[in-house]
Amino acid sequence: MKEKKVPMRMCVGCREMKPKKELLRVVKSPEGAVSLDPTGRKPGRGAYLCRSAECMKRALKQKQLERAFECALGEETRESLLRELESLEGQE
Repeated sequence: MKEKKVPMRMCVGCREMKPKKELLRVVKSPEGAVSLDPTGRKPGRGAYLCRSAECMKRALKQKQLERAFECALGEETRESLLRELESLEGQE
């Protein structure tokens, strides 16, 4: 039997290639709002991060998410992304 191909994505924080299911999608909606997408099904432009606050902080510090979405992220957006990630980590 043929093995299924596992889709790989690069974390914008640590720049490591990992299976898509292990990563968390950050999405910029068509309206321009940036949020986490734990299901991976929201419409819009996506970027992937490891499920750790460390990678999120690194991506924000190096402006990798701003580069991926081609827009500036405000301080409010940065804080809300970190809060959302912390609440997701608490659920696991």
